[in-house]
Amino acid sequence: MTKQNLTAREKFGFGLGDMSSNIVFQAVANVLMYFYTDVYGITAAAASMLLLVVGILDAVIDPPIGAAADRTRSKHGRYRPWMLWIAVPYGVIAVAAFITPDVSMGAKLVYAYISYALLITAYSLINIPYSALGGAMTGDSEERANLQTWRFGLAMIGGFLVTTSIWPLARILGGGSEPANLQLGFPLAMIILAIIAVFGFLGCFKLTKERVYHDQEQIRQNPFQDIWAMFTNSQWLIIALVTFIIQIRGGMQGSAKAYFIDYYVTNNIGSIVSDNALVRWFASTFAITENLIGLFMGMTMLAGVAGVIVANRLIRSNCKVRVMQMAVGGTVAMNLLLFFLPREGMFVGQALSLTMLSNFFHMMFIPLLFSAVPDTVDFGLRSYGKGAMAMFCAGHLVALNIGSTLGKFLTGSVLALTGYEANVAQSEMALKGIIIAFAGSSVVAGILVVICLQFYRLTRGWQERIPVAAPAAPTVPQVLA
Repeated sequence: MTKQNLTAREKFGFGLGDMSSNIVFQAVANVLMYFYTDVYGITAAAASMLLLVVGILDAVIDPPIGAAADRTRSKHGRYRPWMLWIAVPYGVIAVAAFITPDVSMGAKLVYAYISYALLITAYSLINIPYSALGGAMTGDSEERANLQTWRFGLAMIGGFLVTTSIWPLARILGGGSEPANLQLGFPLAMIILAIIAVFGFLGCFKLTKERVYHDQEQIRQNPFQDIWAMFTNSQWLIIALVTFIIQIRGGMQGSAKAYFIDYYVTNNIGSIVSDNALVRWFASTFAITENLIGLFMGMTMLAGVAGVIVANRLIRSNCKVRVMQMAVGGTVAMNLLLFFLPREGMFVGQALSLTMLSNFFHMMFIPLLFSAVPDTVDFGLRSYGKGAMAMFCAGHLVALNIGSTLGKFLTGSVLALTGYEANVAQSEMALKGIIIAFAGSSVVAGILVVICLQFYRLTRGWQERIPVAAPAAPTVPQVLA
């Protein structure tokens, strides 16, 4: 294939899009479950059911959004215009999802369902075209992988902004750490973050350019044919399954993280004694739970940035699938240590170091996983002449969201089954539930992912090994056509 190098300006612009997406994604992944139970005031069981029901809705709406994006025609291209159209509604809805109305519990549940459903819809409307944009900017497989490392490097920066700022901002703007204070503080904090997200999407729109439409003839067909092509593409199915598994892990660990920091880890920072004024400030500042959560999550995100940078270096001389396998192994190892380290010995330093290393390896893996989706489109077009970029990305996002939703639901269910109660000291059973959700999920998921990757064929140089249009094009059942 002809090498198609992108400029640093374009890669940065593309990365701005996921930085903006991640402001909501990380808020949902790391904050929303805890917000619903300890701030908003609903039970863990009700919160987990909410996340599950809305996640099922999301799986239904994603394919039509992908079909619409593939068929969009404008002077700005297929996928870029969606950044322009949806950016502001996305920011407004992100703020609305963190508002706690002063109404009855039943009405609060209705508001939570509606606001979260709108948030997930806005996320899909902007993230599916954005994901497809990466495949339209270049047709070069290795350059796509490099582009995805920029995407996820800046995504981690967006996550860093959220996780380091939303907790202390909510406490400061709300005037305290009590649930009533945080109910005011969280939407005010989200206003600041949403403004950053809107400008990030506009920057992505401005700085990127669409060049490649390998599926130019495919958009004339029925959208159901796009779906059929996706489900008959063996390599896409493997990537979708890997994504589903890894996002169950992501949903469980992300939604359990605040509980892990607040209740499971022994916070010994406040006991530090020193004559140094800076050390005393550090001890007094991070003895506050909200500040500690922000520190913990922010440092984890920075470790993820380092993981993305290392992945970018490694793929220059190594097969990206081998790098993915190595990264999954590192994630499993770090979480095994977390899972088996006695709680009495798990102080902030140990827990933070292991969690940072876990996310370092995880973020070596994720950009390479996402870069595989356009490759599966090229595989389908090359092998049997069928593929549609945004539809394949939409299907991938469905797998991602169902996995993430199931992971959040499982965390809520584990907490409910093990007797978690908000804002009180937890029982030994509840603490076991927290560590199972936080670390045990990564161990199981990692093992399953390594097995799945044994069947993935699009390793380095796959275009030379797989002939063009070898098998006949699959047909669509009449009921779908």
